Amino acid sequence: MTTIPARAKTAAPAAPLALLAELTHRCPLRCPYCSNPTELARVAQELDTATWARVFQEAAALGCLQVHLSGGEPTARRDIREIVRAASEAGLYTNLITSGVLTGETKLQALVEAGLDHVQLSVQDAEPGSADRIGGYRGGHARKLEFANRVHEAGLPLTLNAVVHRQNLDRLPQLIDLALELGAGRLEVAHVQYYGWALANRDALLPTRDQLEAATATVEAARRDLRGRLVIDYVVPDYYAKRPKACMGGWGRQFLAVSPAGRVLPCHAAESLPGFDFPNVREVSLREAWEHSEAFNRFRGTAWMPAPCQGCERAELDWGGCRCQAFALLGDAAATDPACVLSPHHAVLSLAVGAAAGAGEGFTYREPRKDPRHGGPMAEASEGAQG
Repeated sequence: MTTIPARAKTAAPAAPLALLAELTHRCPLRCPYCSNPTELARVAQELDTATWARVFQEAAALGCLQVHLSGGEPTARRDIREIVRAASEAGLYTNLITSGVLTGETKLQALVEAGLDHVQLSVQDAEPGSADRIGGYRGGHARKLEFANRVHEAGLPLTLNAVVHRQNLDRLPQLIDLALELGAGRLEVAHVQYYGWALANRDALLPTRDQLEAATATVEAARRDLRGRLVIDYVVPDYYAKRPKACMGGWGRQFLAVSPAGRVLPCHAAESLPGFDFPNVREVSLREAWEHSEAFNRFRGTAWMPAPCQGCERAELDWGGCRCQAFALLGDAAATDPACVLSPHHAVLSLAVGAAAGAGEGFTYREPRKDPRHGGPMAEASEGAQG
C-alpha cells in the first residue's frame, strides 16, 4: 500500500525544460514494452485541438523550451498538422515521436510546413522479421525505413530510438549501423524500463548480465569510434544497478507530461500510481498544476524521503530514484527505490532476474480493452505472434 508522506513546504520549482504531449493512445503497433498505461484512453477522452493549443501557450509561458509530440502514435490524429502548427506558433521546439508507419510523403510535408523541427523514429530491431514480431505489425519495419528516407529528404534532423531487451540486444551493432545508414544524428539505446506493459512482459524482455555487459562495451566503443558522426544516448535497466537513476531528472523538477485525457503528470508512467489526484488541464492551468498541485509537490525535493535516502549524500543526485518502479516492485511509491543497494528490498531485483532466466519469448501485446492484469485474451502470451 502506498504511504503518503506529509506535504513539505518547498520553494517555487524551477521552470520545466520540456513538455511531453501524449496526444493519443491509438497506435497501429502493439509493442509489449509500451510505456502507455495498461488502461488506454479512448478517442472520446482525448483533448481537442484548441485545448492543446492553449496548453502549448501555457507551457511556453511557464518556461518550457521543447514539446515532444507523442502517443501512442501522434499521427493517428487527423488534426496533427494543426497541433504541430499550434506548438510552433507558441514558440516551442517541436519533436515528433513516431513509429513512422502512418506518415506518407504528403503528410510529412504538411507537418514540415506547419513548423515541425525534429523527428524521433522508433525501431524495434535491425532484423525485419524480428522487428515486425516485436512491434506486432507486419511490414512495419519496411515502412519505417521508407519514412526515415523521407525525413532525410525533407531536411529534418532525425533521432533513432531503439528500445533494447533480451530479444534484440545481440543485434545492437546492427542497430548502430542502421542509424548511420538512415542518416540519424542521434541514437537512443534505451533498455526497457519495467512498468506498465513492460512489467507484464518482464520475463520475456529482461536481458542477461552478459548481454548487458556486452551492450555497454559496444556503446562505449561506438561512442569513441563515431565521435562527430553519431551521438549515442544510453539508458540502462535498473535490475543490475547498485544505485538508482534520477528518474526524469527528479520528480517534478525538469519535466511534465500531459496525457491524452488531459492529466498533468510528473512523468509519463505516473498514472500507474494509486492515491494521486493528478490535475487536469481542462480544470486548471499548467502553471497551477506544476507549481501548486499536491501531486507534483508530494515527492519534490528531499523532505519526503525515508531512510536510508534521508540524509544520503546522493539524495540530490538521484532524487530518490523512480517512484513508479518503487510502486511496481514494492507496492509503495514512497519507498526507497529497490535499485539502490542500500534499500532493504534490493534483493527483489535479483529475484526478478532469476525468474526471467528460463522464460520463453512469448509476449503479452499492448492492445486496448485487454488489460493483462484482469485476465482475458491478452493475459496469455502468444508465442511468436505476428501483427
